[in-house]
Amino acid sequence: MHNPTNLCLVYGSAREGRLCDTVADWVHRQLLRHEHLRVSVVDPLDGRTSSERNATLAEADAFLVITPEYNHSFPAPLKAIIDGARQEWEAKPVAFLSYGGISGGLRAVEQLRGVFAELHAVSVRDQVSIAFAYSAFDEDGGLHHEEEVRRAFDLMLTRLGWWAGALSEARTRQPYREAC
Repeated sequence: MHNPTNLCLVYGSAREGRLCDTVADWVHRQLLRHEHLRVSVVDPLDGRTSSERNATLAEADAFLVITPEYNHSFPAPLKAIIDGARQEWEAKPVAFLSYGGISGGLRAVEQLRGVFAELHAVSVRDQVSIAFAYSAFDEDGGLHHEEEVRRAFDLMLTRLGWWAGALSEARTRQPYREAC
């Protein structure tokens, strides 16, 4: 029996009326199929202090960043969460679910990959991108092309899990801070 994987969802948007909640609700429904996951959330709107957020990040084995693309980049509240921590990200995998207009948030993710590399996190190549996001969901929060997105999500989650296991074993053998 494997230990549960602590997966932390990191929400990127803090805008009023944000689509992030609809996207995150879809993600949570998908994660219900994965009993081996223990899910936590860090949200710029959660009202928690930076220390409280960092404690949640520190407990995570892996991260799934749910981010929109604003003006060809990722939102400032997400950057504040990322920059508010350091060791909490180290030697842990990060996957991305992005959404936006025609690009589906791909430009935001490409920038995030560099930020996380600087923090010694490992970004998972496979990602989920939802283009034309405001029209991609129905009134009940379901995706119009759910099967396609679910396939991409499941692959991304499988790869994220592989990295979470591998990096967890490596951190157990030798704390990352000692690898200097």
